[in-house]
Amino acid sequence: MISAGDFRNGVTIDIDGAIFQIVEFQHVKPGKGAAFVRTKLKNIINGGVVERTFRPTEKFPQAHIDRSDMQYLYNDGDLYYFMNVENYEQVALNTDTIGDSLKFVKENEMCRVCSHAGNVFAVEPPLFVELEITETEPGFKGDTATGASKPAIVETGAQVSVPLFVNQGDVIKIDTRTGEYLSRV
Repeated sequence: MISAGDFRNGVTIDIDGAIFQIVEFQHVKPGKGAAFVRTKLKNIINGGVVERTFRPTEKFPQAHIDRSDMQYLYNDGDLYYFMNVENYEQVALNTDTIGDSLKFVKENEMCRVCSHAGNVFAVEPPLFVELEITETEPGFKGDTATGASKPAIVETGAQVSVPLFVNQGDVIKIDTRTGEYLSRV
């Protein structure tokens, strides 16, 4: 059990059967009246964010989130298959669970699968990936002075905005959290 007075960012708690992660918290001590804790909570199952206030003495059970490294194998229609590299156990996840978290991930790359009480609710891709550009317009000499960018399609099918000097066949580094181009490799 964790009391509201001990809340910290990133802590996961169980409120009325729903699992929430604390995004922000603030201890408020008004001049008149009792102190309270103002929080911003993110539902880890559906991603919704709510703001709630609690008395510092309120207690909640702490939810344990299992994060295991698994290898993304392949997708077969609307199922995505992952394998635990330690015991070779395979897990099939549907498109609703995956969302768009795998748009920069190639087959056979490692991902982090998040679950609570055996139910998988999210897949975290690696922070940075290196992908080859399969389709983009050619850049022209002298066009790079403005810092302009152009759209490019990478080998996973995702679209990324890249500088004009990047050409088809180049391998680039991408931040998967923002989808931004970082550098050529």
